[in-house]
Order: sequence, then structure tokens, then C-alpha cells
Amino acid sequence: MGGGVADLVTSGAQPLWRGRALALIGIVLVAFSLRSAVASLSPVIDHVAADFPVSSVVIGLIGAAPPVCFAVFGLLTPVFERRFGLERVAVVAIALIAAGLLLRSLSVDSTSLLAATAVVFAGVGSGNVLLPPLVKKYFPDRLGLMMTVYSTTMAVSTFVPPLVAVPIADTAGWRVSLGLWGVFAAIALVPWVAMLLTSRADAAAAPALVKPASASADQPYDAASVATGPISTTPANPRVFGRLWRLPMAWSIALVFGASSTMAYVSFSWLPTIMIDVGGVSPSNAGLLLSLFGLMGLPCSLLVPILIVRFQATRPVFVIAIACGLAGLAGFLFLPTVAMPLWVVLFGLSPALFPLALVLLSIRARTPESAVALSGFVQSIGYAVAAAFPLLIGLIHDLTGSWQIPLWVLVGVLVAVIPAGWVAGRRRTIEEDWERRHGRW
Repeated sequence: MGGGVADLVTSGAQPLWRGRALALIGIVLVAFSLRSAVASLSPVIDHVAADFPVSSVVIGLIGAAPPVCFAVFGLLTPVFERRFGLERVAVVAIALIAAGLLLRSLSVDSTSLLAATAVVFAGVGSGNVLLPPLVKKYFPDRLGLMMTVYSTTMAVSTFVPPLVAVPIADTAGWRVSLGLWGVFAAIALVPWVAMLLTSRADAAAAPALVKPASASADQPYDAASVATGPISTTPANPRVFGRLWRLPMAWSIALVFGASSTMAYVSFSWLPTIMIDVGGVSPSNAGLLLSLFGLMGLPCSLLVPILIVRFQATRPVFVIAIACGLAGLAGFLFLPTVAMPLWVVLFGLSPALFPLALVLLSIRARTPESAVALSGFVQSIGYAVAAAFPLLIGLIHDLTGSWQIPLWVLVGVLVAVIPAGWVAGRRRTIEEDWERRHGRW
């Protein structure tokens, strides 16, 4: 991988570990905890239900909890960040994840299970908003590489917990299986707490560079051409978040993120059932194909940040993701009994929109402060959209007794987001978008 790393950065980029090793370790550990927190419960819910009743209503609420919490805390996190700073809010978010995961392993009934899950996703919702700005703050000269590391870690932590959760639950019990991820989250606290306790002089050794306002929103820039030193932690202007509601760029990224989240949550909720009903596959094969769908996120996480940051390929990546998603849905609609793995692979490439949106959260803002506001805005809107569609798809299926209309609804989502993806592909920041329309930022 050494040659690839060299290709990712400009000649003036700082060594990855110099002065920011704790930040690198912290970002990786937090990224792992964000997805493992989501993916670790559903595989062992049957084990949990053997100890105490877990109604379908509770399971439904647990399934709806992630996007709802992500939307709510996406709105609240920028407020907390302005008051307390990125690192402090990150520590609180990680602590909530760790505490919620450990409490979930100690649940005694469905109410305590649901309450602990809400605590988990409160932390995850904040962490989702904070990580892109943290990457921008500590690694502005390595955005492509670090967004690849970040999104790849999240992709790996999506399919690892389901692989090991059930075997651990079978041998050691579901409480150990769930609590294990709380331990990982607690470990993620260590580097961030250490950074907060580091003296001001030591903190100044961490190179955090401000990207020149004149640089292209997509173009990698020469880190040697700007002054080194910690990026400003002055609280963001409270008006920034309000301005985003008036910016097409912010809305376009939010809609792209919402489409990606919709495909993911609908798939993990309904794709096995759809494949069984329309494709005639067995339940066990449907589970394997769902894993294949999740696995497709790994190459997307590896390649998309590089393609966007180094090669400015936002629009080509977007077009490919939409085309593959539509091709996969066409296969489900018209040839469901032929080459089902191919349709799953194609449809599984549509979540390439997720790492694309994550990278845009960093490169479409000039400063970490505005990146926090953009991240909160985008994820709040995107997850609010995603929270509605799994329920809507199930309701339409119940009303029609068929998967045809629900699949056409997904086709409509991908087609409807095409204009937003084109706007998001413009090489400008939200500040530039504002200045073009309203004058000085």
C-alpha cells in the first residue's frame, strides 16, 4: 500500500504520523465503533428474546432508532460543538456509545434494551457528524487517504459484527457478544482523552493546516504552501447553520446522502424478503446475498475518496453509482430469477454514494467549523429521509401484496436525486456558493 499512499498526497504533505498519531488512532477506532454499534444487535436478537420478550413493536423501534437519532443529533451536535469544541464533544459522543453498548448488554427487559439502544445511537449520531470535520482539521493534507481509511473502517465494521456476534453468543452468551463492542468503544476514548490532556505546547506540534479559500473545492493542495500550525478552534458563526438552508450545494449533498442511506436501510430491512419472494432464493442464500450487498461497500470505501479528492471525479462516481443501482433494481423487477447475485452486486454499488457524501462534507467547506455545520445539516436531512423509507416500503408492500411498486419507488428515489448529484459535483465550497448568491460570507 506504500506506493498508493504516496500517490494520494502532494509533495508538500506532512508525514501521516508526525504530531497527529493520536488523532489517526482515534479516528480509526471511532469509525469502527460507529458501525459496529449498529450491526451488532440484530444478529443476536433471537438470543436476547430467549431471556425476555422482545415484541415486534420494540424491534421496529430499534430498527427505526438509528436514522431518527442520527437526524436529531445531527441538528444538536453543531450547537454543542460551537460551545465546547470538536474534541470535547467527540469524547462525550464516544462515551455515550461505550456506555450505551455496555448497558445494552445488561438489559433486563425490552424497555431497558430500547433505552440503552437510544443512548448508543445518540452517541453514534453525534460521532457521524463530528468525524468528517475532525479528519479535515487534523489531516487537511491527506483528505483522500484519511477519508479512505475512515470509510473503509466503517465498511469493515459493518460486516464483521454479524460474522462473529452469533458464534460468541452461542459460546459465551448474548451479553458478552453485545458488551464486547462496548469495550472497543471504551478503548476509542483513550486517544481523545489523551489529546485533551496534552499541554498546549504539545498540541501545537500537531500540523493542522488551513486550506486556502482560493483553492478548488475538489483540488488537492500543496500543504507546503500554507503555514503550519493548529487550525483555529474559534466557535463557528451561529448563522452558518441557518445559511445552509438557503444553499443549493448544502441541499444537494443532503439529498445524495439521503438517497444513499435510503438504499442501505431499505436493503438491510427488506432485501432478503424481496429476494425470497421475487427471486425464489432460500432464506439462507438470501442471508448470504445480503452479506454480499454489504461487502460491496468495501471497494467503494477504498476507491471513492481517492477518485474524488485526487482526480476530482465527483460526477463520474455519482453517475456510475446511480447507473449500477438502477441496473440492479431493473434486474429485481424484470429478471429476478436470473443471475440474482449479479443484481445484488450492481445494486450494492449504489451505496458508493455514502463515501462520496462523506468526502463532500470535508471538501465542500473551508474550515472545520463550517464542516461541522454542513455535516450536521446533511446528516440530519439525509437520515430523516432514510428513517421514512423502510416503513413506507413495508406499508406499500402490505397494501399491494407485491414488491413491484416498492421497487419502482426505489427507482424513483435514484432518478430524483440525479439533479442533486449534478449540483454537488460543482467544485465550490458552501462559502463560495453563498458568496456567489448573497455576497460576503
